[in-house]
Amino acid sequence: MGKLTAKQVENLTEPGTYEDGDGLRLFVKPTGKKTWVLRFQLNGKRREMGLGSYPLLDLKKARAAAYENRIQILKGNDPLAKRQAEQTARKEAERREKAQLITFEMLANDYRDAHGSSWSEKWRKGWCRKLELYAFPYLGKLSADVIETKQVLKTLQPIWSTKTRTADEVRGQIEQILDAAKSRGLRTGENPARWRGHLENLLSRNEKKKARKRIHHPALAWQELPELMQALRSVPNAASLAAQLLILTGARSHMVRFAQWDEFDLESGRWSLPAERMKTRQSFAIPLAPEVVKLVKGISLVRVRSPYLFPGNGRSGVMHANGIRSLLHKLGYEHITRHGFRSTFRDWAGETTALPREICELALAHDERGETESAYSRSDFFDKRKELMNAWAKYATSPPKQLT
Repeated sequence: MGKLTAKQVENLTEPGTYEDGDGLRLFVKPTGKKTWVLRFQLNGKRREMGLGSYPLLDLKKARAAAYENRIQILKGNDPLAKRQAEQTARKEAERREKAQLITFEMLANDYRDAHGSSWSEKWRKGWCRKLELYAFPYLGKLSADVIETKQVLKTLQPIWSTKTRTADEVRGQIEQILDAAKSRGLRTGENPARWRGHLENLLSRNEKKKARKRIHHPALAWQELPELMQALRSVPNAASLAAQLLILTGARSHMVRFAQWDEFDLESGRWSLPAERMKTRQSFAIPLAPEVVKLVKGISLVRVRSPYLFPGNGRSGVMHANGIRSLLHKLGYEHITRHGFRSTFRDWAGETTALPREICELALAHDERGETESAYSRSDFFDKRKELMNAWAKYATSPPKQLT
């Protein structure tokens, strides 16, 4: 017979632990809540197992539950481990059921909505279009948890040899979407779209290497840059300021157009860009030379209510994509492109500085270190790049040399 009675259990209000016998005990909490616990020992380890709360589980039911669990313990089974396994299996079944209701196409739209606010309209359309053409026909109706390597290969192989650059971009999109799904608990395990250590063993690396060859954009000779900078400073408008920021930081056009105030730390001279705004999909910090800090502070003097340095009236919320190009054409520089300024910087750095090639490339967010080297050397060499960008800004803003 147990030590407790049904009436005692009903009337207990004093917080504490009340023994019924054979490991069964009732806990009364300060809140008045009462719960049943079974204490037992198995394989030399003492354990406690919750049985349920009173009055849903009254004394009679609690004793019956304790008895059933003791039978399992006598057989050498751990009822607590069994319960935990059942709970895990139930949660996994619920996760799978939930995951099956959310297709890859829905996940792609969720990813776009979560990250697309900082994308240009052109980038957003291109991002969606590639998925519609190449990924959705194979993956669109599948849930994230059933997408495996064979489905990813079926998506990429038809275009890997003929449109390798596009195929690799699609692969990256699939990887991002599946990573986001995993973060939401909609899939488990390794990402079947990852390149390193996985798809690189199944798809031709030579094709990818050829697709990654740089496209050379018409660029201004670095010796002519101070003259252009002087011309830009004579035009007091947003496009001119954006062009100067583009040149002095070595950034890409979309990075400047969508630059936001909260990315800039003018005190420490740092422009921090999140991964979703980088072509490499890795966060990156650009050192700001004193000339650039002064430039940005000048922009803030005419700042309007916008998160962007260069707001616009279009759907994107920022200045038009052709704003800088139109200004360059007006100044007589039709023969160069915005992207070409990165080549101008690179030529200047290679010909006039003694800094290693790796530092010059990192200044453009090009990490040419091998995979093994990058794994062991994780520094972004910010201080070295700052030295380089300070010299670049000083040269770019120097008076043009007069031809004799």
